[in-house]
Amino acid sequence: MTSTDSAQTPAKAPAKDPWDLPDVSGYVVGVLGGTGPQGKGLAYRLARSGQKVIIGSRAAERAQAAAEELGHGVEGADNAETARRSDIVIVAVPWDGHGDTLKSLREELAGKLVVDCVNPLGFDKKGAYALKPEEGSAAEQAAALLPDSRVTAAFHHLSAVLLQDPEIEQIDTDVMVLGEERADVEIVQALAGRIPGMRGIFAGRLRGAHQVESLVANLISVNRRYKAHAGLRITDV
Repeated sequence: MTSTDSAQTPAKAPAKDPWDLPDVSGYVVGVLGGTGPQGKGLAYRLARSGQKVIIGSRAAERAQAAAEELGHGVEGADNAETARRSDIVIVAVPWDGHGDTLKSLREELAGKLVVDCVNPLGFDKKGAYALKPEEGSAAEQAAALLPDSRVTAAFHHLSAVLLQDPEIEQIDTDVMVLGEERADVEIVQALAGRIPGMRGIFAGRLRGAHQVESLVANLISVNRRYKAHAGLRITDV
């Protein structure tokens, strides 16, 4: 290589700091299933941190009543309006209604960043156990049903009890975030980081969502044995 060739070779850009996350404070966050324990808890925590939040339900009146209870500027609407008005949509509906809900909202969710936090679980006399959807996971089912949306997976391992407790100032836990596009994952990481005590951690692509969703069954066993509200911390990160 000549000196001229060397001079024309562009310098390699420095590696991006994985903690250099975008400002997401201006995004409107919708929560489908926002009247259930997990959705309501997430809505409360995000709104309390200053995020604009709309909670959705099949019945607008039910969502509006829950929003009034939560305060912090939370609004309530039916699921379709919630999806239309939001930039980021968190899916926190029960597993048995997951597929039908997303199918019915395909148009409203087109172009949106969708965050699936649904855990497909079964229960018997031995306790909770993981179910494996045909698509591989709830998040992969969402991606299959919403081809025009940007689907990620996150917020699976959070205690609804802690999320809804107004006496708790911060929740010391990590949120594993999965997705196909780095920019989308970083938005969700940043959203998790809006809640005091939380960090959003990149945890791979959507094909790994089944393991993350399934781990909730283990956490339920932990909580029952130790009378706790266990979460996760990723060490050395």
